[in-house]
Amino acid sequence: MAEIHVLGAGLAGCEAAWQAAHLGVTVYLYEMKPHKYSPAHHSPKMAELVCSNSLRSDSVTNAVGLLKEEMRRCGSLIMEAAAVAKVPAGSALAVDREVFSSYITEKITNHPNIHLVDREMSNIVTGAINVIATGPLTSDGMAAYIQDTLGCSGLHFFDAAAPIVDAAGIDMDIAYFASRYDKGDADYINCPMTKEQYDAFYEALISAQEAPLKDFDRESQKDLTVFEGCMPVEVMARRGHDTLLYGPLKPVGLIDPRVGKEAYAVVQLRKENKEGSMYNLVGFQTHLTFPEQRRVFRMIPGLESAEFLRYGVMHRNTYLNSPGQLTPTYAMLSCPEIFFAGQMTGVEGYVESAGSGLVAGRNAAYMALGQAERIFPKETMLGAMAAYVSEGGTGKFVPMNANFGIIPTLGYRVKGGKMAKYEKYAQRALEALDAFFAADAASEDRT
Repeated sequence: MAEIHVLGAGLAGCEAAWQAAHLGVTVYLYEMKPHKYSPAHHSPKMAELVCSNSLRSDSVTNAVGLLKEEMRRCGSLIMEAAAVAKVPAGSALAVDREVFSSYITEKITNHPNIHLVDREMSNIVTGAINVIATGPLTSDGMAAYIQDTLGCSGLHFFDAAAPIVDAAGIDMDIAYFASRYDKGDADYINCPMTKEQYDAFYEALISAQEAPLKDFDRESQKDLTVFEGCMPVEVMARRGHDTLLYGPLKPVGLIDPRVGKEAYAVVQLRKENKEGSMYNLVGFQTHLTFPEQRRVFRMIPGLESAEFLRYGVMHRNTYLNSPGQLTPTYAMLSCPEIFFAGQMTGVEGYVESAGSGLVAGRNAAYMALGQAERIFPKETMLGAMAAYVSEGGTGKFVPMNANFGIIPTLGYRVKGGKMAKYEKYAQRALEALDAFFAADAASEDRT
């Protein structure tokens, strides 16, 4: 009987196990709870929601909403549980955490093809197909094994990332392209500030509300070398009014071609992907709450209507430098019988983690059954996330939520604004997914 071993019973591990089991594969699912808990977990049940009970938007014109619909069409256990545990939350999908975890635990426990193993794993099961889904708070032993024994270089333990915005929302009547001292191509978008604008921005930044630190984040920040190297922009600002003017907002060498001189301060945005549909705010690692990031960073000239595809974060988050190490099926390039799933791969968020588990679990099962891998189309959110993880963008690889910036562009203009464009993205994605499964079914019929 074909079998796989899934390490970790969080959202990604449970989805991976469920998908593989439904393809007829025997699954051994390893979970260290209830014998041992990570600093963030408290319930003995599977798929525990730690940070929030919201799975975010449920509309297909929102990237994570589209991802949910794709997962429903793939028979997702996580989406099935969310439907059962749903609580009123407007256009968002929010759940009763207890009902949600209880439903998944019962389904996994009672599935005839899934066998639970109550054990902490600090290594894979050798000579077998493994899916590592041990989460962003992976134990030190497992993290050391992944890095030292499996040779996964660049394993990060602290996630410090600047916000990423949709290029379409940047006002280019205010911002301009330039490189410092005209060296190289003009690849940076520059948002100029007058002294008055800078002063207002500075006061808002130093007084903005920060997100509360969890205990395990405080422990991570004890490493002062790491913390100094990724200092939050608001902490840097509190060192003095002019500190940012000699740091990430330094205007020197950036001539605004429309006025022929330097601005008082300049915020630079760097291309996040090859297509130039996403840009990150250079030097803006932050620990501000998401609403405060929206409020304060939209004070930057040119970003007044910016859409944030990813907010800045600073927290412990064990993840791989996945591009060049993982394939679009979440398998290791150097060791194809080992798959990864969940936030360790560089996806960010509950639904995204489960989505990576869906793709990894299916492909681990196909391998166990002696079948070819199935790579989801890039036009789908499932496929776009897998492509981002395996290929990355143009700069440093950082974890990413589902967003329309990672999906290939339509190649034509859409009238009716942003929502009309996103409707076209969603329509194309779901048609691509249907065609993908139709081709797969036809291939199975021929064999």
